[in-house]
Amino acid sequence: MKNVPFKGIIAYPITPFDQNEKVDIPLFKKLVERLVVSGSHGLAPLGSTGVMPYLSDEEKEAITEASIQQTNGRIPTLVGVSNLTTEKTVYHAQFAEKAGADAVMIIPMSYWKLTDDEIVAHYDAVASKISIPIMAYNNPATSGVDMSPVLLKRLLEIPNVTMIKESTGDIQRMHYLRKELGEETAFYNGSNPLALAAFTAGARGWCTAAPNLIPELNIDLYNAVEEGNLEKAKEVFYKQFDLLKFIVNKGLPRAVKAGLNILGEEGGNLRSPLKPMTAKETEELKNIIKTLIN
Repeated sequence: MKNVPFKGIIAYPITPFDQNEKVDIPLFKKLVERLVVSGSHGLAPLGSTGVMPYLSDEEKEAITEASIQQTNGRIPTLVGVSNLTTEKTVYHAQFAEKAGADAVMIIPMSYWKLTDDEIVAHYDAVASKISIPIMAYNNPATSGVDMSPVLLKRLLEIPNVTMIKESTGDIQRMHYLRKELGEETAFYNGSNPLALAAFTAGARGWCTAAPNLIPELNIDLYNAVEEGNLEKAKEVFYKQFDLLKFIVNKGLPRAVKAGLNILGEEGGNLRSPLKPMTAKETEELKNIIKTLIN
């Protein structure tokens, strides 16, 4: 499979802030190290979990460099480089490549609704300026743009757009990609509640924030699928299902930060307007985690 450096569990680190809402790079590196040593197969900083739209250009650059320094080649790094304008997306993609990223991830961000032709031109422009592979990321819940399977098929015709991440929560889209584009198409699941279904549909990997809290269960699910042990895969998936659903429903940055604190790890602070979960929500998460670690 050409220019596809990712397979398995691709972990999203949160971006922690200090009490003054400044990015805490030393803590970020500690959180990245936890993800590496607990067995994640790849790292994906500057996604929605990492609150990428809330960061300045300088902060994005600092997170990119810290990610690559901390992973130090042990696992591949997929850096989010999305921006409203093509010019800025190209800038961040080139920065990530120069810093040593293995690939970049791009979600089409817009204020005015983009046409399919505009989206294709956007990806094509970025692809022409870098040599590392691109993962096209479809997540209408956060971007407001829903890229149809037909559009995704067009994007894959761009030489270094080699991967698709689907986060619509529609398993039929994954079946379509597999059926229309063949088994060699590298698509990835970004919808936590669909993790098992996506793997059985042929997903090459699962991009998720869950390894911040339950890395062993996430990796056990992937291993069971790889071994062809569907019964074990179902057992492991259903065990973690409540937590996967909870962290999505409550917002990944909030929930992961609270979960880290529950586990006795430092999770840092959030940046306004994001606020911590309520005491009731935190207690609910604590009870879910308690059932998983006992």
